[in-house]
This record gives sequence, structure tokens and C-alpha cells, in this order.
Amino acid sequence: MKHDSFRAIRVVACLFLGFVAVFSSFGQWSTTQLESIILDNFNGDSEYTWKLEASKFRTQSDDDSFPKLGFVETWPVAVFGYNRNGDQEIKSLGIHGRFDRRGYNWIDLYAVKGGDGDDAEDPIDIHIPGRVRNMDVWIWGANLDFYMEIYLRDLNGVVHNIRLGNINHMGWKNLRVNIPNNITQTMRLLPRKTGLSFVKFRIWTQPTEKVGDFYVYLKQFKVLTDIFEDLFDGKDLANPEYVQELWSNASN
Repeated sequence: MKHDSFRAIRVVACLFLGFVAVFSSFGQWSTTQLESIILDNFNGDSEYTWKLEASKFRTQSDDDSFPKLGFVETWPVAVFGYNRNGDQEIKSLGIHGRFDRRGYNWIDLYAVKGGDGDDAEDPIDIHIPGRVRNMDVWIWGANLDFYMEIYLRDLNGVVHNIRLGNINHMGWKNLRVNIPNNITQTMRLLPRKTGLSFVKFRIWTQPTEKVGDFYVYLKQFKVLTDIFEDLFDGKDLANPEYVQELWSNASN
């Protein structure tokens, strides 16, 4: 019995020493502050203007051109309930697609900072604060064999495409994806920038699926991100604007 008690105490002591070693090597506690942030509700009233672009076999004629984008009065009941008589008007972003032939066709959905038509500006990235854990969006599908990707830009300017999931379901479904650890979200050196940038969604069609006429709807694009910032003595000196101001007034 004494031998077993000594062994238990020894195991506890080893675990404690191992924890202290981990704490000492990093010099600070590992702290997180997770927050769910809606990047866009796709209600048609955000600061961004959403645009579509498609691959070469998209249907085009003098009378009509695809794909089409519109904000329509529909939504996932699982999120908003039966709110037709509510005070707030709820809409979703709808995509009406059509291609002339089957294959690996694609439709891109991206944001611009500007108006419609000739007043629209170039595509922009949507900055996401913190260190992103996962991203999700509600998507209505018609059980077609399509799938969707998310394109993200890391701190080094590298664009990564992540498969969000298949759209071969009926009705509304929440698609969620975790951000891989190999995507750079934090700079080691000061100023320690954090965060990714959203570039675009891309919808792919499969060669065996019909593409003559289809609809896809999106609602509530959000992220789960860690917005905790380390506090340290001299944190102001990691702010480039503050440093520039200091040096502009520095004496020789």
C-alpha cells in the first residue's frame, strides 16, 4: 500500500513539473477570447456590394445573361423562425445559374466596395479580426451534386482555397469548416498582425450533374474567432502609427 501511494505521489509530481515547464517555456498563460462575428447577413443592406463571375460556358445571349444575383424574401426557419409578419424585413442572397454544357463549371461570389454597373469598384478582401477557428454559412440547395469552396488570404498574401462542403442536400443547411493550422494567422514579430481576409466563395458543378437551370441561396455568413490580445509593457511601441509619430518628433 505504501509503495502504491508513493507511486501516485510521484506521478502527480511529474505532471506538475511538466506543466510548470510548459508555462516557463512560453512565459505566459494561454488565453482565448472566442467571439462569433457575422461578416454579412446577406440581407442586401451591408456596406459591400456582392458580384458574380462565372466560367466560360455560362449561358449568355442578347436577351439574357447568367448567372444572376438577387436578394429575395426567404430565409432558414431554423435561424429566424416564421417571421413573415415581423418588423424586420429578412432576405437572402439568391444565385440563379445556367450553363450551356456540363463539366467543372464554377461561379464566384465576391464583394466590391462601390455601386452597381460602371460605378462598381474592383473586388476587395473582407478582413476578419483575430485568429479564426471556423467559418460557416447557411446554404439552400436543390439536391444537385455541387460543392462550395471558400478562398482566404493569409498574412503573407497567399490565397488558400478550403472546401466548405457539398450542396447536394434539400433545403437549408448550415455548412461549417475549421481553418487548417498551416494557414498563417499570426505574425511572430512585432507589430504582431493577426487575422485572415475573405476573398470569395466558389460554387463548382460536377460533370455528371445537370446545369441547365438551378438556384442556390445563402444566408448569415459568420466566423468563430479568438480576439484575445496579449498585454505587455510597451504595447504602444508595436503600433506602427504611434511609432511613426514618435520618430517624427524625435531629437538627434
